[in-house]
Amino acid sequence: MTWWKHAVCYQVYVRSFADADGDGLGDLAGITRRLDHLADLGIDAVWITPFYPSPQHDHGYDVADYRDVDPRFGSLADFDALLARAHDLGIRVIIDLVPNHTSSEHAWFRAALAAGPGSPERARYLFRDSPTDGPPNNWESVFGGPAWTQVPDGQWYLHLFDTSQPDLDWRNPEVPAMFADVLRFWLDRGVDGFRVDVTHGLFKEESLPDQRLTDAERAALAGQDLIGPAHAQHEPMWDQPEVHEVYRSWRTILDSYGGDRMAVGEAWTRDAASLARYIRPDELNQSFNFHWLSAPWSATAFAQVIRSTLDAVTPVGASPTWVLSNHDVVRHPTRYGGGSLGLARGRAATMAMLALPGSSYVYQGEELGLEEVDVAPEHWQDPQAGVEGKASRDGCRVPLPWSGAEPPYGFGPGTSQPWLPQPAGWGPVGVAAQEDDDDSTLAFYRRALSARRGFAETAGDEVDLLDLGEDVLAFRRGSVTVVVNCGTGPVPLPGGRILLASGPVSDVLPSDTAVWLAGPPPGE
Repeated sequence: MTWWKHAVCYQVYVRSFADADGDGLGDLAGITRRLDHLADLGIDAVWITPFYPSPQHDHGYDVADYRDVDPRFGSLADFDALLARAHDLGIRVIIDLVPNHTSSEHAWFRAALAAGPGSPERARYLFRDSPTDGPPNNWESVFGGPAWTQVPDGQWYLHLFDTSQPDLDWRNPEVPAMFADVLRFWLDRGVDGFRVDVTHGLFKEESLPDQRLTDAERAALAGQDLIGPAHAQHEPMWDQPEVHEVYRSWRTILDSYGGDRMAVGEAWTRDAASLARYIRPDELNQSFNFHWLSAPWSATAFAQVIRSTLDAVTPVGASPTWVLSNHDVVRHPTRYGGGSLGLARGRAATMAMLALPGSSYVYQGEELGLEEVDVAPEHWQDPQAGVEGKASRDGCRVPLPWSGAEPPYGFGPGTSQPWLPQPAGWGPVGVAAQEDDDDSTLAFYRRALSARRGFAETAGDEVDLLDLGEDVLAFRRGSVTVVVNCGTGPVPLPGGRILLASGPVSDVLPSDTAVWLAGPPPGE
């Protein structure tokens, strides 16, 4: 079976994973030194967030040069060493690609500002004149405020994110040509795949019309702060049909290389059916399933996401993905209630995710049971924090605890200070503290990934949802029955041999607990 169809991929947020040189920022050498932890965990691939040269206004998602490494994170030689070590350990490497926009420090944008209106340099971006004293249209930035910034000569440029992230014009043939070269540059170095940022962006309606939302769509958008930008049916800046030609051309490039190279998209779409268009056989290999991430702690909600996801991907022959947390959202133990309750639910949801067909993506620190950190406003680093009331994403980005009882908990050497403050009392959740504790979340993740490896590749893609009560998520895959008690009281435990449990079980399954059972289906 193709490796990425059943892989567990671990997301590394570069600046917060491990700091080798003591400057407070994680780096490539730090990742290399900690790869044994990932190998022991049992993951198949690692996704590394942007490490390219960047002014870091959006922590690397504002790229100034797509073919190099930011000196703060290391060098191309450091990247090659990381790649070689990962491959020695049997770990594939996926890197982030940011095609919707560049940094305002990119050579192309600097040339555009210098060249002036009507120039070929400006044609690489979305510069426009305005018929009024204000912006050319009413679009708003994902980070808050107008999506347009005026330059001294009077023109405006579009930035759907920060002002330092000007959107490219993908209708200009120079843009797709440049990114084709970028793909080949990293594929030639040996990377196994790409995570594509803002997959649903790139193209905008050519006339750049005003955004006109229905009242229902506006209400839906207002409730989406948790998971990022929602995408309503009539939004002219997202999910345009032309974007699919880009991914068809990229798939051709990927398939021309040996080693089963792949791309996974970050596509925020309004439903699973629209998401499936990005993973047709000649486009991206996978796309993140944020509907699973955004589901509340509810058996009914989880079952609906499973059903709709499989119904959407099966007709296009695609492999589903499942994710509970990443660097843009509140960590799922906190979303599920926090404390011991949130951790119990988080472990149970992880068991459900790992038992489903397709790939699972794990965000750094999940294996430690980390919760969202309450970062004080004076320490915020997130460019969207506080803009029009938006929450900071820094709480899920706090550097990892590795060892020791005091900050920096082994994140960096000695008493070096991390770029975000770590909370007091984090020592017991560090890797070293959990290493030899069979009841720790780290030990649980290792058992879960080992058990998953035992059946994931042979269980097939069929999932049979079972009715064991309205508060119970239950499904059958292969010879394994998965049961998650989302209710407030214990439920009878079906027969079968227990392969794995997220917490203590007896003859009943406690609330907020999951179990994998081997044997015949319930009732037989």
